[in-house]
Amino acid sequence: MCGNAALPSPLNLETPSMRSLGTSRSCCRGCERKATILSSGTHRFHGIPMKFCYYDESGDDGFPDYSSPLFVLTGVYFDHLEWKELHERVVELRRSLKERYGFPVKLEFHCNQFLLDKDPYRNLGYTHEQKIEIVSSICEFIGSLNLKIINILINKKAIEKFEFDVLKTALTYSIQRVENDLNPGRNPDARFLIITDEGRVAKMRNTTRAIQRINYIPSQYGGPALRREIKSLIEDPLPKDSKQSYFIQIADSVAYLVYLYGMRKLQIGEFPNRLKNYLTSEQLEVWLDLLKPSFNLNAASDNAYGIKIHPKTKRVA
Repeated sequence: MCGNAALPSPLNLETPSMRSLGTSRSCCRGCERKATILSSGTHRFHGIPMKFCYYDESGDDGFPDYSSPLFVLTGVYFDHLEWKELHERVVELRRSLKERYGFPVKLEFHCNQFLLDKDPYRNLGYTHEQKIEIVSSICEFIGSLNLKIINILINKKAIEKFEFDVLKTALTYSIQRVENDLNPGRNPDARFLIITDEGRVAKMRNTTRAIQRINYIPSQYGGPALRREIKSLIEDPLPKDSKQSYFIQIADSVAYLVYLYGMRKLQIGEFPNRLKNYLTSEQLEVWLDLLKPSFNLNAASDNAYGIKIHPKTKRVA
């Protein structure tokens, strides 16, 4: 490393701006290779396209003992150069919800608790119609953003192995699909970074480290599994309080709606009592259709919304 000049860190997570690198001349050839100056004033170190991937889930990841029959892991990812614009758009949405419905701008949005009229949302006094309007606005907004979403749904009732790691399986499937989308074969320098709620960082760290060393992908044609380690992921998953991250809250909302979709799709149980009184399957489908433009449909070609459902059962179309 050159000691004559210091370069700014390429990753300054969720700062007000992503600063461009501005130096009139380099002290050595090594420093010249460390940064590429783009005509727009933005920069990419080594020309690497970087993605941020935010995760949240719905349902518990327990097995064989569990409180929810399904588990959904949702990943929301986008180019790091898009972060500021996307963040500003979310803030605009929250201000709009404040003006129209009185929803506090800084109040964390948990879709599950909101729809079930649990604290801290109960005191806001929304009618069923207003809740549907608010969630519809959020879904339409998410579908308009320049980002992609991957959803992994684990159906615990279809699991046959007693020793089955729900979170590890879901995260592995998700990371594989993010990497496939980055296409390291054509873009060997592509990288992505995971940001998630603090509660599951340790479990996710173990998985991400393991699949960068050894990772087998089942063959689509029934042959032996292919060994293909994850190459694009950098760093361990980084913790972020969901209260301080609109993007984790987006993942939370999508994950819960996909969970409800899974209940209907797989015919597992009924909606909670507080929900089935006003939420119809038709309305849920409307929400999924609004979200669909943001879904990575290549994540599961056998599902209309690109939702990877595992294990497969005969009931799954």
